Parts: sequence; structure tokens; C-alpha cells
Amino acid sequence: MNKTLSFFFDEILENFNLTSRNDEYYLALDLQLKEYIASSNFVKGGSGEEVFGPFGALNFPYREMGAITSLQLFGLDELIIFAFYWVNKLKYKKIADIGANIGLHSILMSKCNWVVNAYEPDPHHITVMKTNIEENQAENININQMAVSGFNGNAEFTRVLGNTTGSHLTGAKDKPYGDLEKFKVVVKDIQDIMPFSDLIKLDVEGEEANVITSTVSQNWNECDMMAEVGSESNAIAIFNHLSNLRINMFSQKIGWSKVKSLSQIPISYKEGSLFISKRESLPI
Repeated sequence: MNKTLSFFFDEILENFNLTSRNDEYYLALDLQLKEYIASSNFVKGGSGEEVFGPFGALNFPYREMGAITSLQLFGLDELIIFAFYWVNKLKYKKIADIGANIGLHSILMSKCNWVVNAYEPDPHHITVMKTNIEENQAENININQMAVSGFNGNAEFTRVLGNTTGSHLTGAKDKPYGDLEKFKVVVKDIQDIMPFSDLIKLDVEGEEANVITSTVSQNWNECDMMAEVGSESNAIAIFNHLSNLRINMFSQKIGWSKVKSLSQIPISYKEGSLFISKRESLPI
């Protein structure tokens, strides 16, 4: 394949409105990207070093997180978000990476010259994240070993051993599967984060409704959010709350158009992300 990662970023930015997961363009580009990643230096045994499109050099060696591996972090939906970061690198300055996992988003955010506060409750992920940050000589990343919800305090956390990317605050998912480990974590209130952030990436594995419905209108005055929505019940709660606050939503599910009805909100990662903002249009 005579393509580089720059090809994929260029395609995404030129055709952002065609990146709904049901669009034929998306499906074709997704197949090409999977082929590229499968033969990249990110695979097991590879150096982990690639020129990551406009972000430049990236060193991100293969890691296993149960049955899931770091290769899944380079899917098309993720590249769409990364492209959004790059094209908006001058619009934002202070970022919260909530659900930072092993640090890929935080590292790329740092390459945009943003000051990043990374929030990740799993100490296993924190250890790998620190290594990845060091290997990339990434600066301006502050690591916070804590979960985020709508309160300050402590809570139980469930680590899903078969897929630690699906670990979550206990109760955020109805039926966690496989072998589980549970332990206490510190929880940070989203309202203590938003005043110090102008962009938030939110990936909290089922806790997103509790996070977003705890916000008030002024929290969104200077803060945008790119969020994953994990269930129909969470979609309903988020849609109703943000509609009442008159906060705009832009959904990958409908080609990043402004949301006008509940059916346009993603109800799982399989339907893409949701951008939340008081802006009248998606900044792309």
C-alpha cells in the first residue's frame, strides 16, 4: 500500500461530513486504514515508530490490554478525533483528557502545544502512560490518577481484565463481562475541571450521563467537549439535559450535523462521537 498516515488525515479533513460510520466513504477509508495499521510499525514486534501525519514522529509500541491491543487505538474513529485536534490546534489551549487510557490522546494533544490534564483511574494504565509520555518526550501533560463524574469523593472501580479499555466506575455498566477486579479510586467533579479547560475529551465507559447531566449552562461558556456515549439510556439523559440548557450537539452519526432529535445521538461507540458546544457550528 503506497499510502502514509498523512493520506488518511488529509482525506478526513477534506471529507469530514462523510465520516458517519454508515457512509460508503467511511467504510472504504476504514478498510484502507485497517490494512495500513496491520502492516505498520505499531504492530507486535514493530518499532512503534511512525510519522503520524501532521503530528510528526510518534513512538507508540504495541501493548496488550486483555484481548484488546494498542492497535485498536488507531481506528478510523480515533483518527477523526485526532484530525479534529490538529485542525483546531490554535483554537484551544487548555485540555482535559478524561479517560486517558495509556496516553495516546494526551501525547497528540501535547503535540498541538496544548497544556493537558490527563485523568485516568487505573494504575496499570498510568504506568504505561508514563512510559509512553517519556518515550515521546511529550511536555505539558499533567497526570491525575482519578476518575471523573459529577461529584468529588471516592468510589469503586471495576477493572475488566479481558479488556481494560472497558474498565469503569462500578455501576456505570449493567453487565460487565469476564474476570473482574474491583478497587477504590478518587473521583473528581467535572465542574471542578471545566472552568480550567477549553476542550475536553470524555471517554468514561458508561459514566458520561452522570458527568454531563451534572453540568450547568455556564460550564459550557468557554468549554467544548468531544464525548463517547455508551448506551441508549445515557443518550436520552444527555439529550434531554443539554436540550434544556440549550447547548448544541453535533453528531458523527449524522455526518457531524447539529442534533435536532434524540434519534441522532450515538448510543454506542459503534455510532461515533458527539461534539458538545455553545458554538453554532462544528469548528472544522
